[in-house]
Formats: sequence, C-alpha cells, structure tokens
Amino acid sequence: MSDCQLSSLQIVVLAAGLSVRLGRPKMLERIHGRSLILRTIAVLAQVTPQTIVVVTAPRAARLRAELRGCRVSFVVNAGRAAGLSTSVALALRKTRYSRATLFLPADLAELVPRDISRLIQRWRGTSRQVVARRTADRPSAPLILPRSLYPRAQRLSGDVGLRALVGELPRELYTLVELPSAARDIDTPGDLEKARRKSPRYIAIRRRAP
Repeated sequence: MSDCQLSSLQIVVLAAGLSVRLGRPKMLERIHGRSLILRTIAVLAQVTPQTIVVVTAPRAARLRAELRGCRVSFVVNAGRAAGLSTSVALALRKTRYSRATLFLPADLAELVPRDISRLIQRWRGTSRQVVARRTADRPSAPLILPRSLYPRAQRLSGDVGLRALVGELPRELYTLVELPSAARDIDTPGDLEKARRKSPRYIAIRRRAP
C-alpha cells in the first residue's frame, strides 16, 4: 500500500488495560521470545507507513523501552481504572483529524499482516461505514471507526468498548470481515500457555533508522 492510500487512516493500539484475569501486565509477556506489544507493532508496521498510536498505563517505562526505535506515539491513560472507554476517548483526541481510526488490542498473539490489510482494503471500498471483525455475525475488534462516529465514541463511559457502540448501529452502517488470526486473545494464564505452545509466526520488526 502506498503512503497516500493510508494517509487518512490512523491506527491505535489499546495497551492500557489492567490485565486483571492474567494477574500481571500482559503486554510484556513473551511468546516465542517477543513481547505481545512488540509483536503487535511489528505486524502493524507491515501495513502502514504512519506512526502508530499506543495508549498505555502511567509509568509504563518497560513498555516504552520495549518499543524503543519503533514508529510509535504514546498516549498515557491515567484514568484507565474507569474503563476501556477512557482509552478510546483519549485515542480519538489524538486522531481527531483523521478520516478513520483503526482500533485493536495488543493481545492478539496470532495476528498476521494479511488480515489487517484485508480490513483496511474493505474500509477503502466503504469508508463511511464501520468495518469490523466478524464474531458470530457480530462486530468486534479490530475495527475501523469513521470520523462521523468519533463524537458518539467519545461519549462512551465505563468499561464499554466500541463493539457495543457498533452493535447498536443499523446493519447497513457496518461491514463485517473474517479475520482468522484475530480470533484468539490473551486473557488468562491458560490462554498464554496455549499461545506459547503454538508454532511461531515470525514477523520482521521495523524500527526507525538511527
């Protein structure tokens, strides 16, 4: 994809969660020698030339160090205890001038560039709609939110994500896409162990030139 094709789309990685079910910061957990957050950024760097926005918790020094040299911009969510909606609102302040924002969590351990490219290509053909991963015929992240819905998304409160907002839209306002590699996230120690047992998919890391 060329720079001009993606110039109006901003990508946001939501990485400020409390990881309550796992019991420790999941973004730094390593699978086949690479942290979840670094693997996610490596996947996204394959499909966009732009800087990727990462929403983090306060005092995320280890996470920042993990991404040193990567093409990222950090947004700190000091109010993350109030729920996922706070990360969404902060991210949209950062991306408010873009035509659309692609949101995804950083715990999709099997994610591959091909599936994110598929989501973006579908958005390019229907840029006024939400384009989201299909989960049992319902929308889920990763998803691309058009600018027309930014105000509604910024009014979300509590631990409510964009999936709830999109689920309330008329069916003609969103498109669902099959993204097989985004089907499994990491929530529990069992999820983490399963991911570690799977064969690795190596994604090259692109860092800024020194």
